[in-house]
Amino acid sequence: MTGAIVLAAYTQDYDPVGSSLGLSSIFAVLPLVVLFVLLGVVKMRAWLASVIGLVVSLGVAIAVYGMGIGDALNSGLLGAAFGFFPIMWIVINAIWVYNLTVDTGHFDVLRRSFASISDDQRIQAIIIAFCFGALMEALAGFGTPVAISSVMLLALGFRPLKAAAVALVANTAPVAFGALAVPITTLATVTKLPVDDLGAMVGRQTPVLSVLVPLALVIIVDGRRGLRQVWPAALVCGLVFGAAQYVASNFLSIPLTDVVAALASALAVLVFSRVWKPAADAPAAGPDDGAAADPAADGGGAVPDGAPTATPAGGGRVTAVQERVVDSRAEVFRAYAPYLIIIVVFVLATRVPFITGVAPTKPGGSGTGLEAATWIHNWPGLHVVTDKGTPVATTFKLNVLSAAGTLLLLSGLLTLPVLRVGIGHAVRTYWRTLVQLRTAIVTVMAVLALGFVMNESGQTQTLGLWLAGAGGLFALLSPILGWLGTAVTGSDTSSNSLFGALQVSAASSADLSPTLMAAANSSGGVLGKMISPQNLAIAAGAVGLDGREGEIFRRVLWWSIGFLVFMCLLVYLQSTPVLSWMVVA
Repeated sequence: MTGAIVLAAYTQDYDPVGSSLGLSSIFAVLPLVVLFVLLGVVKMRAWLASVIGLVVSLGVAIAVYGMGIGDALNSGLLGAAFGFFPIMWIVINAIWVYNLTVDTGHFDVLRRSFASISDDQRIQAIIIAFCFGALMEALAGFGTPVAISSVMLLALGFRPLKAAAVALVANTAPVAFGALAVPITTLATVTKLPVDDLGAMVGRQTPVLSVLVPLALVIIVDGRRGLRQVWPAALVCGLVFGAAQYVASNFLSIPLTDVVAALASALAVLVFSRVWKPAADAPAAGPDDGAAADPAADGGGAVPDGAPTATPAGGGRVTAVQERVVDSRAEVFRAYAPYLIIIVVFVLATRVPFITGVAPTKPGGSGTGLEAATWIHNWPGLHVVTDKGTPVATTFKLNVLSAAGTLLLLSGLLTLPVLRVGIGHAVRTYWRTLVQLRTAIVTVMAVLALGFVMNESGQTQTLGLWLAGAGGLFALLSPILGWLGTAVTGSDTSSNSLFGALQVSAASSADLSPTLMAAANSSGGVLGKMISPQNLAIAAGAVGLDGREGEIFRRVLWWSIGFLVFMCLLVYLQSTPVLSWMVVA
């Protein structure tokens, strides 16, 4: 029986073109080049570009690498299945919960609660864009924080161009753990590395970046003067966020990392603001930065690929003149309740042994607790071995109860009576969420399918072996791959799917830590999100600057590059004895 499986298996060949890694790499990189060009140059919609990229990857796998048509298609199906469950299963339920809070008006209550901390725009940028944006990133991700926080900043009197820039730059450090750590989960799947190790390693990189981001936001809002006057609050926010991110990712719960960090940093700024005041107030908002566009014109502009958006009640113009609303303590509690319920549900499900249980480790195994409803299946008809004859794992894990998306669904159901939402309303909102995310679902499934085809056929390994020729210097270049992937796809999850296995392959060949290099892909990827065409379009549409994405791009480009250089140096030092003590063993 074993012999029959070996004969039926596809054997990976890493240098199929003239036995040359260099020549083979030209073909192996084609799917990525096509995807990047279609997204970044042609500006094609992400779902269509991803489908075309998938077709190219299938063509290369079959025509160049000699993979059978059935195996190639089957690899893509495995990737697409993973793209829907668990990834989009998380996103669907997270945005459903968010949409419920918008429908009931409790999102506005939450916004007013955050804004009441300070009337200083520099502090507001930290609280709204960084702390609250991180909470939105934790629960939804995929463009949600940029759309929501930029509109909230507009409502607080920020100028459109500045609101967009602040929202984009703030959406960096939390991204790796966004949507309840979907990027980390994806990275673990494509690299076959333990998710706990990857989460812990990323949690030893992005917290360092977290200290710098609030300081950058203050500079964007008020230049060097703002930095001189408000740096204590920005530093407190960054230090607390970074410390909480490290502790949560290494010792508590990887999916809840950003939730814990966002709430901890917001509380820290709130407490600090009670005992400290800036030396001088932020200057009043002057004439717009050349942005005369009506923030609400044409409904705020189109937002691509089903990304959720936030608009003022009634769809009217956003101005600095705000209605004075005093929310009762009960309403404030209800506004925070969904997030508190999510935290409690996830802590119980992941940290209480008799509830968490033990997951099966191989096909046919059984679990306990929530993991009793977890099954691991060999993907039917797909058998792949490496060039050395070692079987490649081609399994699909269906963890019905313990999946983060299911826990979010449960949290949403528990939230219904608190928000006073009926079952009918909840079902209609869920359907609206599915419609809202329809193109995002196609995009993510196509990108994951592309990544799996490249991984199973050997295309990724070809690129990894070729890049490993850089030796130890690959550690310096590693975050750039993640940055490039996110800059083009708009998603750290997609970047991890495309380049995660490549990072591990290159690391093994260069005698570097696979965990460190894989984590570097995600940590570098978070810095490419602010310049991705998709997120620039989301920001421009939210603040009414459609067609002026180039101006926003120029505002944030140097922040992206500067942070990337910093991350490259950090990862390189972590690969050397200087900071090797930070690397997960």
